Amino acid sequence: MCWAGRMMLGTFSILLMFVHAAAAACDFGPFPYRATGIVCRMTKPAALLLNQETAQVIQAAFRNAKFPNITGERSMRLLGRVAYGLSNIQVNDLSIERSEVELKEDSVIHISIKNVTAFFKGTLTYGYAGAWFLQLFHSVDFEIESSIDLQLNINLMCQKHQVAPDASDCYLTFHKLTLHLQGDKQPGWLKQLFTDFISFTLKLVLKREVCKEINAVAQTLTNFVLDLAAKFVRDKDIMVDISLASDPVIKANYIESHHTGLVLYKNTSSVLSDSVFSPSLLTESRMLYFWLSEHSLSSLAAAAFLDGRLVLHLRGEKLQELLEIEDTEVQKKALQRIFQGTSYNDSVAKVWSLTQPQISLQPEGTVVRSLVAVEVSILLAGEEPLVALYMEKEVTVTIQAIYAEKKLILQPVDSSVEIKVFKCTADPSGEDPAIQSFLQDRILVAGIPEVTSSIGSTLTSLMNSKGLDLFDIINPEIITRKGYAIVQLDFGFPSHVLLNFLEKSL
Repeated sequence: MCWAGRMMLGTFSILLMFVHAAAAACDFGPFPYRATGIVCRMTKPAALLLNQETAQVIQAAFRNAKFPNITGERSMRLLGRVAYGLSNIQVNDLSIERSEVELKEDSVIHISIKNVTAFFKGTLTYGYAGAWFLQLFHSVDFEIESSIDLQLNINLMCQKHQVAPDASDCYLTFHKLTLHLQGDKQPGWLKQLFTDFISFTLKLVLKREVCKEINAVAQTLTNFVLDLAAKFVRDKDIMVDISLASDPVIKANYIESHHTGLVLYKNTSSVLSDSVFSPSLLTESRMLYFWLSEHSLSSLAAAAFLDGRLVLHLRGEKLQELLEIEDTEVQKKALQRIFQGTSYNDSVAKVWSLTQPQISLQPEGTVVRSLVAVEVSILLAGEEPLVALYMEKEVTVTIQAIYAEKKLILQPVDSSVEIKVFKCTADPSGEDPAIQSFLQDRILVAGIPEVTSSIGSTLTSLMNSKGLDLFDIINPEIITRKGYAIVQLDFGFPSHVLLNFLEKSL
């Protein structure tokens, strides 16, 4: 599922994760929305928040840039030919005053970095080659102080239905470029001479190398995010295809990307051709939106069923807690007859789905229908387990989901049970009203809530294992409508995630 919240890294990464722009390399056909199973929309407030992390990316680009040695020669009156070389150029200090981001409806993200103060250091070697003599070359350490504005226009292209960012449209404007020789002990005319000589060349080199590195960092971050997203929507043999389903939408107030959301299980895949998605279904009041089709959620449930994951075992104190809700004589007698006086520690209850669950998204919640089996076995030492109870029942439950305190909570709000098969050693005829009433009550009051709670806990553990709990998710809402669900939220960005990535990858 597209819990991508999950996959957010800085302006270069988050923006690119959600915006999978299209170019001629991707052909989506005449009706692309029909194949859309998942949609991600990020609004302008989210882009502004993420832009605060841009400074880290730009600093990484500057520090990681490999600056070549600069050499030159020029004829001067009286001095003859003056040769010079700058080597070991590297960033010594860097600060960024502010960064601005603007979304344009031309599939371009404009990022302006204002007042980048950068200090470069290295070694200057120089000498004079006259007509009748050759003077030895001298070396001196230098520092270059610069003040730069940086303009990035990130074009987003689609290649093989995946994003391919192009940040080569990059401009550096120099407001200041001053050369300081070691201790300023050299004559003033010498410093001025070399400043004039190397200023133009140095500007070209800095622009070329810094812009090249920014483009490389953008690509590296994009690949990282795509890889992270792919891992997030895959667990063993079950995977959600998040390839692009249609061209993205870039408006002044939001970015929106559309994905197939097809579920792949082993060698089989679901098919979607009648999606009900329309951009009008999402608003712009929250930072982040995920639109999920009924087809995608139903296909995930089917894959979980085929993979044998819809099974729950209960024993010991947990089993006792579910069965002994009321301290009544009727309850005691029913339990005594069913378990034949055996301890709960020597018994096990198994609950599993016999048929593929049918998922229907409705305004009141997610309606799930399935044929479910319940088996209670008594474990006898040295003997085969004794099946004390076996039931098959048609269960229909309406579930509402909430996400709070980094946990997914599934709450049954309405349910019905129709018993199809009943076998019980305590009630061979299946007509004992005390046994029947007790079991029906426990299924509705305790059984169904326990199963939904267990599924919620399992999904929470799965999502957190993919890193969802690293993000500060604020006031999330899960809204169901006929045929689809919407997850909308605000978030805080975990800067340490980006820092860790930059430290390890660049």
